[in-house]
Amino acid sequence: MYSPVQRKAKQTIDWKLVICYLLLVIIGWVNVIAASHSTESINVFDFTARYGKQLVWILTSFVLAAIILFVLNPRLWEVISIPIYLFVVLLLVAVIFLGTEVKGSHSWFTLGPVRFQPAEISKIATSLVLAMVMGRPGFKLSDSKSFFLICFIIGLPMMVILAESETGSALVYLGFVFMLYREGLSGWLLVFVGISVLLFILTLTISSYVAVLTLAGIAALFYCLDSGKMKVFFLLCAPSICLLAFVPGFIQKLELQFSPFYIVSAISVILIPYLALRSFRKRERQGWIAIIVYLVGCLLVVSTDFIFNNVLQDHQRKRIEVLLGMKDDPTGIGYNVNQSMIAIGSGGLSGKGFLQGTQTAFGFVPEQSTDFIFCTVGEEWGFLGCCVVILLYFFLIYRIITDAEDSREGFTRIFGYCTASLIFMHLFINIGMTIGLMPVIGIPLPFLSYGGSSLWAFTILLFIFISLYRQEKKYY
Repeated sequence: MYSPVQRKAKQTIDWKLVICYLLLVIIGWVNVIAASHSTESINVFDFTARYGKQLVWILTSFVLAAIILFVLNPRLWEVISIPIYLFVVLLLVAVIFLGTEVKGSHSWFTLGPVRFQPAEISKIATSLVLAMVMGRPGFKLSDSKSFFLICFIIGLPMMVILAESETGSALVYLGFVFMLYREGLSGWLLVFVGISVLLFILTLTISSYVAVLTLAGIAALFYCLDSGKMKVFFLLCAPSICLLAFVPGFIQKLELQFSPFYIVSAISVILIPYLALRSFRKRERQGWIAIIVYLVGCLLVVSTDFIFNNVLQDHQRKRIEVLLGMKDDPTGIGYNVNQSMIAIGSGGLSGKGFLQGTQTAFGFVPEQSTDFIFCTVGEEWGFLGCCVVILLYFFLIYRIITDAEDSREGFTRIFGYCTASLIFMHLFINIGMTIGLMPVIGIPLPFLSYGGSSLWAFTILLFIFISLYRQEKKYY
């Protein structure tokens, strides 16, 4: 009869993940020193300085990691997932009324010298509940009730965080879509999100007319691809859309007093009923999808100006305008990004060396030890240093996904994908905003940025997964 043999800790813990975590934390601390030192003599045990405080957060994070790995039962996380989630949602609501306002955001509790942001731990709580619900036997994301339940679990804390004016933390929740895609979510939802972003940008930067023509081209391409009629697309659809693109120029040249939208509207009124009737008769699902995509896209194009001018806050509008090149404001709203890119570019191939960065030393980049820590890496360690940091992150994410796929339990697999998705979103947005590819929305770089809430939250998130995976590998 087979009897399981218990493995030792060194055989069950994924030490590659642990080592990668330690390297990132140490790199982060070194760069916090560079970004926050004020004199040439540095005392790492000066707890009044940011690097001294960060050392405390790092040591306490190691204690938390050890407790999660060696003291707490991994099965506990599934049991207490719902109570933690409900408690965190209450904290998110309470911080709106009881929290301290920091840069227009009501998202921080202040306890003496310590500030605490519930939005950071809300990601852990949401990941635990998602893993608990979706890891149950028989769960199917394709079921409408299950899908709306998952949307509610993700959407509730996300909406409350938006109410705190903490747009960056709320945006990170969109990363859960990668986990949902792994668990059976249709890839067309990701395509639709991409199309929505494209239409939003085209409407703001060029014109709503160009956005509608682009939408028509995408809908026609989808329909022809799915129905195997690519000849129709190249011989009829594409040339027609190209001709329509020149209509505004002809109208302006002939000094006619009507909008080119009249022509597009007339064509739509004719083609949409025809395509709908054809799809109904031949039971073509792709036809209905193309119509829905086109109509919803048109609604988005029409509402873009309203959303931009009435829903977004003033500083958010200015950041988007600078990002998209609609305005040039290197000394105002675009100052942070401009100085950050100067710092990264000045680092060259191998960097200026530790504590030798002029942008860093003279404090040209605001929030350099927190949201803009990556530009410190770029200036003092150069392109090679940036590559090392990014490769460490990608190895960390790759290793988490590999372990998650190797897992036999749904709870561990789903929680692992949630962990990888959250780290990726923070990495993508943070580095994107430091090099001018994303609007400045103020989120930390995991394990590198200064701050206890972020470091604790990502440490707990990562080591819960390591603990869950270790539990499965404990016996063979």
